[in-house]
Amino acid sequence: MSQHGAITRAEHAGEPLPAVPVPAAGARALALLRQHWLAAALLTAGLVLRVLASLAYRPALFYIDSVRYLYNADGMDPVGYKGPLRAILAVSNFDAVAAVQHLLGLAIAVLIYLLLLRRGVRHWLAALAIAPILLDAYQLQTEQSIMPGTWFEALIVGGIAILLWQPRPGWRRVVLAGLVLGTSATVAQVGEAMILPAAIYLLVAGGGWRQAAGKAAALVLACAVPILAYCTISYAVSGAFYLSHTGVTSFYGRTAAAADCATLKLPQAERGMCPDKAQQAEGPDWLEYNNASPIRPYYNHLPRGEVDAMISNFSHSVLTQQPGRVLHAYGRDLLKLFALTRHTSPGDTPISRWQFQLHYPYFPPWTSRQVVHTAISQYGGGAPAVWLPVARFLRSYQLDGGYTPGPLFAGCLLAGLAASAALLWRRLNASVRQQALASFLFLASAVSVLMVSDMFEFSWRYQLPALVTLVPAGALGVTVLARLIAARRAGQVTAAETG
Repeated sequence: MSQHGAITRAEHAGEPLPAVPVPAAGARALALLRQHWLAAALLTAGLVLRVLASLAYRPALFYIDSVRYLYNADGMDPVGYKGPLRAILAVSNFDAVAAVQHLLGLAIAVLIYLLLLRRGVRHWLAALAIAPILLDAYQLQTEQSIMPGTWFEALIVGGIAILLWQPRPGWRRVVLAGLVLGTSATVAQVGEAMILPAAIYLLVAGGGWRQAAGKAAALVLACAVPILAYCTISYAVSGAFYLSHTGVTSFYGRTAAAADCATLKLPQAERGMCPDKAQQAEGPDWLEYNNASPIRPYYNHLPRGEVDAMISNFSHSVLTQQPGRVLHAYGRDLLKLFALTRHTSPGDTPISRWQFQLHYPYFPPWTSRQVVHTAISQYGGGAPAVWLPVARFLRSYQLDGGYTPGPLFAGCLLAGLAASAALLWRRLNASVRQQALASFLFLASAVSVLMVSDMFEFSWRYQLPALVTLVPAGALGVTVLARLIAARRAGQVTAAETG
């Protein structure tokens, strides 16, 4: 008799139903779901938010810089993002670009979660550590945009994960991690800042000083390969051997905004680069890019190479003559990440650029209506449209707390610093030391990327890498501190019993 027949007869007889065996695969799936229920719930919430963003704004959103990756950046930024962007557009349209980037955001969260579990972080804490990348509305907005931020995050997390997947990475992993981290610099030039913390990690991780030094050198050389390859292609195409000229000129905004032009000594030819008080109040981004900036006339009438040299000399003059003013402005911007709420301070790039709007946003003249429609007609995705009810929800979610609060970042920073300091203790347990090393690598990566970004200007968009570096550092730091406290208590109890 079939099982279905037995159940039917039991029902009629009022007898208890026989247990139905669950297939082994289903049982394993249920066990995994029970074990990782919090991570699964957060991933589901993150997926729902990403689906809503894709439905609310079609096709993908365009930002001021988007056209650089579609056409020509003129050396303003590295255009490594053009590779995956063009690959997707070759087979689909802008909707697919946003979909792939949303999936990439989810994949980053899964990778961080698995990595934290491998390093002994408790399931609930590892799940909470991925909540920011999954639920932060500013992360959702950048994934929905034709911008390289999500790919940059994926590359730095991928490089870190390769180094941390085993307690001591072998030579192949070191080289692979170097290639991945070096590639991140071709997507966003600030990726160059990842080389130093990764090399220091390998030196501190040990294994004999010769081996540690050799691995650090191998990583640096591997990082250089994609960077040099990009620069070589740049030279062949444009005659300029660089990732971009950003490093040459973009410091102007920071120094010009901080300078006291009344006391600053400059060559007469550079005197016109000094902004007045009203121009300084507009902030570094305005001074760097706006058509009314004091440097625009120079670019309009002189060769770029000559102007770049003059700008470099101007910035050097401010740094050497008025370093305190620059450091004060820079330090003030570094602390903005830890603010309770997100808002635009005087002189900052408007945060509204990275907030969901109730209309399809344009940024003329860079991405005017005509520019966007021309790009869509070329690559597909349909006319710009906004699903207003969902857009209202996303905007309300973003403005009313759907972001990672600054005090959480501050707590993660302190926990990461404490775990890193524990590395100085020679009697540190081996497994705890591995957790502290992992926290150090995440923390050093966060500090390097964020400090280099803020060196040029403060932008809330540039703070997003903290979601994938500073928060995991904090989770690992909390784990290290908890284990040290537990070990200390256990020692005290043992001592009391012995006494």
